[in-house]
Amino acid sequence: MYSDLPVLVLKIAIFSGLIITSLVILYNYFTAPVIGKNRGQNRNDEFISILIPARNEEHNIPKLLQSLVSQSHTNFEIIVLDDHSEDNTAGIVQEFAAGNSKIKLVSGKELPSGWLGKNWACNQLAEYAGANILIFIDSDVVLSPNAIQNALNMLKENDLGMLSSFPTQIIPSIGSYLVTPLMNWLLLTFLPLRQVFASKRGSLVAANGQFIVFTKEAYETIGGHVSVADNVVEDMELARLIKTSGLRIMTALGGSEIRCRMYSTFSEAADGFAKNFYPGFKVPVPFFLIMILAFIFMYLIPFVLMFFYPVFLIAAALIFFQRLLLSDLSLQNKLLNLLLHPAQMTVMTFVAYRSVIFSIRKKTVWKGRNLHRI
Repeated sequence: MYSDLPVLVLKIAIFSGLIITSLVILYNYFTAPVIGKNRGQNRNDEFISILIPARNEEHNIPKLLQSLVSQSHTNFEIIVLDDHSEDNTAGIVQEFAAGNSKIKLVSGKELPSGWLGKNWACNQLAEYAGANILIFIDSDVVLSPNAIQNALNMLKENDLGMLSSFPTQIIPSIGSYLVTPLMNWLLLTFLPLRQVFASKRGSLVAANGQFIVFTKEAYETIGGHVSVADNVVEDMELARLIKTSGLRIMTALGGSEIRCRMYSTFSEAADGFAKNFYPGFKVPVPFFLIMILAFIFMYLIPFVLMFFYPVFLIAAALIFFQRLLLSDLSLQNKLLNLLLHPAQMTVMTFVAYRSVIFSIRKKTVWKGRNLHRI
C-alpha cells in the first residue's frame, strides 16, 4: 500500500496540472485575439509612423520594406534607423527610399552609457516620428497587405494605448523547430491571452517587441523607451508600465497577417531564446528553476512513466491533444510538434539554464553587443 503512495502522488500532481493547462489552452483556442480576425473599417485618414530599428539586417529588411509599401493602408511614414550596421543594410534602405518618398533612413547615434542597443534605437526613432500612432516593427517581420489596417482597427475599436502581436513564426529547419515553438507554447499554455486585455491584474501581461503599436499619448505617458533604457526584455516591461498606468493593452497572435522569421538554425534559436527566457519572467532564480522543473515534471516525465504505468498513456495523449490545439492556433506544423515534443522539453531545460547563467554573469551577447553593458 505504502509503495503505491509515490505513484498516486505523481498521478494527482501531473493530471491536475495537465487538466488546468488544458482549460487555459481551450480558452485561448476559442478567445485569443488574432490580428485580422475581425476586420473593421478603412482608416486611411489616420497618419501613422512605422519605426524600424535595423542592425545587420541586409537579408531581412528588403522583405519587410516590400511588404510595407504594399499595404492597403497608405497614409504613413516609414523611418528606418541604421544602428551601426556592418553589412549593406543602409544601402538597401537607401535604394528603397530613392523610389518611395515615404521611406526615410536615419543613422543611429552612438550608444550612451545606461542604454541597450535596441532600446536606444527605438528611442531615437520615436523622436523622429511625426504621427500620433507609432508602430515599432523588427526587420525580420513580414506583413500581409491588410496587416497595418487590421492592427489599427484593433487599436481604435478597443481604445488601446498599446497593441502587441506575437507574429506567426516561419520555422525553416528542424533545429529551429526544437526551440522556436516553445515561445507560443509557454505563452498559450500558461497565460489566458484575452485576459491581458480584460483583466486589470498586472501579472497578466505579455508583449512581443517584434510588432508593437502605441498611441503617442500612451507612449509618452509611460516615459517611452527612456523608462526601459537598460531592460533586456523591454517589450514586457513596456506592457507592465501600460497596465500599471491604467491604460488599455491587448496582445494578439499574428495569424496570417503578421509573420516573422526569427531564427534559421538551432544555435540562433537557442541563443535568442536564452536572451529573453529568464529575464522575461522577472522572478528570483530559485523560483524560476522550480518552475522549469515543474514544466519538465508535467510535460516530459509522463513519456517515461507510461512504459511502467499505463495510466500515464492518458497523460501523454492529453499532452499531444494540447500540442495539436496550440499548433493549429499558432499555424505551426502539427506533426513536427508532436514528434519533437520530448526533445523540445529537454532543450527548454538547457536553454533555461543558459539564460540564468548568462543573466547572473551578465554575459548575454546579441548582435555583437553585450546586453548588460551599463
